[in-house]
Amino acid sequence: MNLDVHTRAFRAAKGEGPAELLLRRAQVLDVFSGAFFPGDVAVADGRIVGFGATEAEEAVDLAGAWLVPGFIDAHVHIESSRLSPPEFARAVLPHGTTAVIADPHEIANVLGLAGIRYMLAATRDLPLRAFFMAPSCVPASPLETAGAELAARDLAELLSWDRILGLAEVMNFPGVLAGDPDLWAKLDAARGRPIDGHAPGLSGSALWAYILAGPRTDHECTSLAEAEEKLRAGMHVLIREGTTARNLAALLPLLTARSAPFVHLCTDDREPETLLGEGHMDDALRKAIAGGVPPEVAIACATVHTARAYGIADLGAIAPGYAADLAVLSDLPRVRVEEVYVAGVKVAAGGECIVDLPAPPRGEGRAPMRVDVERLSFRIPAGAGRARAIRVIPGQVVTEELHVRPRLEGGEVVADPDRDLLKLAVVERHRGTGNVGLALVQGFGLRRGALASTVAHDSHNIVAVGTSDEDMRAAVAELVRLGGGQAVAVGGRVIAALPLPIAGLMSDRPLPEVHRLSRELVQAARSLGSSLPDPFMALSFLALPVIPALKLTDRGLIDVKAFRLVPLFDEGNPGG
Repeated sequence: MNLDVHTRAFRAAKGEGPAELLLRRAQVLDVFSGAFFPGDVAVADGRIVGFGATEAEEAVDLAGAWLVPGFIDAHVHIESSRLSPPEFARAVLPHGTTAVIADPHEIANVLGLAGIRYMLAATRDLPLRAFFMAPSCVPASPLETAGAELAARDLAELLSWDRILGLAEVMNFPGVLAGDPDLWAKLDAARGRPIDGHAPGLSGSALWAYILAGPRTDHECTSLAEAEEKLRAGMHVLIREGTTARNLAALLPLLTARSAPFVHLCTDDREPETLLGEGHMDDALRKAIAGGVPPEVAIACATVHTARAYGIADLGAIAPGYAADLAVLSDLPRVRVEEVYVAGVKVAAGGECIVDLPAPPRGEGRAPMRVDVERLSFRIPAGAGRARAIRVIPGQVVTEELHVRPRLEGGEVVADPDRDLLKLAVVERHRGTGNVGLALVQGFGLRRGALASTVAHDSHNIVAVGTSDEDMRAAVAELVRLGGGQAVAVGGRVIAALPLPIAGLMSDRPLPEVHRLSRELVQAARSLGSSLPDPFMALSFLALPVIPALKLTDRGLIDVKAFRLVPLFDEGNPGG
């Protein structure tokens, strides 16, 4: 904040000039004492200048409504909403979210530094404050083919850019523990800055060594015991409540008045259906309060404590000098957001964004689709013994490893819908290698047809699941034609599709249209038998080789715990 004795804010604070805005008769949350107080809040130059003013250009009577700091999402991938940054802002601002700490590693894995420049440019003039972390894992692992690679020297450059706060989730924890020199060079480049962790299930001495290397946050806890251990070890625990991964109910006992400075809320990945149907940070707060957390504790953990954890000095509180990013609530326990202000300007009211938002940058963010559809094969020759299969766990991004007797026809493995054993494929799309990883998956419930997507964490190759090779090929071909997207095919014909031309990850279309097309995708998948709440989100995580237990990349099946490629057929387990 640039401030001198001549600024309007300073003069208004002293009562020597009018404030620009006076919000009168509010129940104001003091996040420092953890209590509400009745009063007025004065704003000038986009800042809080005090609690009342003798003069103001505009006065708004809140008639006893609750006034709280704007909410901060502690960790989110904007790309995973499938919305362009302006449309993402349109979706979350009405829910009281005024700032996000975003990890752009999705687009970085496709386009490298150019993708991060795109995200910075696309968020520069938005009323939503978008801060970013420098992606640490591009690619996420050496066991897949990404569209780009960011070395330590690239991160050193990134960390000098405006709005880059620190190092994003260090997912390759086996590499950290093994002393991988390139990974440690990245950690060294970020010393003294916030470093996000990503260590699902890590415990004991391995956890201590990982923390000692630099990471100080974790958003991958799925059990209370895991979260308590990480909190004791000095980590900030980010409780995730996304579209697929919903950990709030299990971890909520961790959040108390004492722990709130070290426990925060994040969404990680939320799709349009969830954003419009359930909300954003207001949804997580509503659930926390319903679960017994006092409102003043829950809101503080998602505002001032998040800002301080990431070194943002002037966000998250209603006090002199803080940015006037505010949410007006008509119902505190239900976190019913009526109005939202950013820098003292009303940006949302009545559940709608009320300011004009810039269009996403044109002609940028396009990614090549180097896939030879004509030569594409999903053939799996029969092998000896049982086959490894991935089991989807609804509501989680972790999976289980199964060993099954696959269905065979003509010396080949084929899908077996009666046992919910489908073919899974990851097709490399960035470099034209022709790589196709093939496996079996259980949990989608498809009786016929196929799904395919260019959203496939984190390298974002094409991931497809289906009951027949023909339908999988039809769905993949549609994605190549669209330049990225998601599709459902049956009988060799595409019956639903969502174009995602921005890096194959985000749409250039308005939020309502993306929502409509997304719903059509899910409905089409359900018409073919899928019972998953969001089959495309579940599909996207099956290609993420840093979250246990078994995943698939373009190079093959990955045993994540061992961090190595494994064959589809377990010849040492012949079984009966």
